[in-house]
Amino acid sequence: MGAVRVGLVCPYSLTVPGGVQGQVLGLARELRRRGHHVRVLAPCDGPPPDAGVTPLGNSIPTAANGSVAPLAPDPAATLRTIRSLRDEDFDVLHLHEPVAPGPTLTALLFANAPMVGTFHAAGESAAYRWLRPFVRWAADRLALRCAVSEDARSMAEEALGGSYELVGNGIEIDRYAEAEPHKSDGPTVLFIGRHEPRKGLAVLLAASAELPPDVRVWIAGTGPETEELQGRHAGDPRLRWLGSISDAEKASRLRGADVFCAPSLHGESFGVVLLEAMAAHTPIVASDLPGYRNVARAGLDALLVPPGDVAALAAALRRVLSDPALAERLARSGDERAEAHSMAALARTYEDLYQRAIERGAAVR
Repeated sequence: MGAVRVGLVCPYSLTVPGGVQGQVLGLARELRRRGHHVRVLAPCDGPPPDAGVTPLGNSIPTAANGSVAPLAPDPAATLRTIRSLRDEDFDVLHLHEPVAPGPTLTALLFANAPMVGTFHAAGESAAYRWLRPFVRWAADRLALRCAVSEDARSMAEEALGGSYELVGNGIEIDRYAEAEPHKSDGPTVLFIGRHEPRKGLAVLLAASAELPPDVRVWIAGTGPETEELQGRHAGDPRLRWLGSISDAEKASRLRGADVFCAPSLHGESFGVVLLEAMAAHTPIVASDLPGYRNVARAGLDALLVPPGDVAALAAALRRVLSDPALAERLARSGDERAEAHSMAALARTYEDLYQRAIERGAAVR
């Protein structure tokens, strides 16, 4: 397709780390490389993290899906969204989490351009439950609907009806494959995620007690459990609490770790962070969740263990750390898996969807 004006709308603050935010920014960069004019409309708590972003104001932490989402449902953000939609004159809009309160729902209600919606969430949604008749009506304004996983599609179908094309997430492979590895002084396990119950950090910390004394555990991120977990494990010198880290440091830590561990308990729609570890050529141990099985094949690309099983998690980590041949086999398989989910391939898929949405919009005028 020829160059078009694309508006990517994200409901979550771009200055707060998150899977949807990363997808939006990565897709925007790839679409620009392919010659399109792209702007990202989203809340930002501070300076925008990338070029081509229109900040819509600060976010408000909002409980959602067992986590806290940085949404901007306030009137000021609504007015900024409407003004940006009017000023930019987009050929097509791409709404991520189209019925989330804030900019995406505002765009869904007020935009005149053809719209593609991508649904990311799996599990439960208060917006779907309490606003079902309204959001069903609003979703009918989408020209095309996509879901990043079978779980996300099932959740959206049940709440909103309609049909959904399965379009996974993507990663910018070079960002991870070419990162300088962060050095460690021993075999190292890496965790990246919000410190909240559903991410399973407490399970990993319990499992770390069963690992050899020379193993280090890097713990990136923060959250409501940070202080409690730090206090509970204050006597373990093998734990390195990194706090929030930049994208560059994340890539460097992934490249430097011997194992990436994702011990989540539930609520994972699509394991983007697993793909990032694969692109960094790092073997993976993760919970056996549907969202992670979208990405990692058990025994091929990762060792998958029952969620919440401390002994099984510790055993799987020991296997990978003590068996270099197994670690290399998992990493090589992960390399191929990551290539199949490149951001370049995802951008080509969305180009086709944008063209179809534009054609449908022209047909109904």
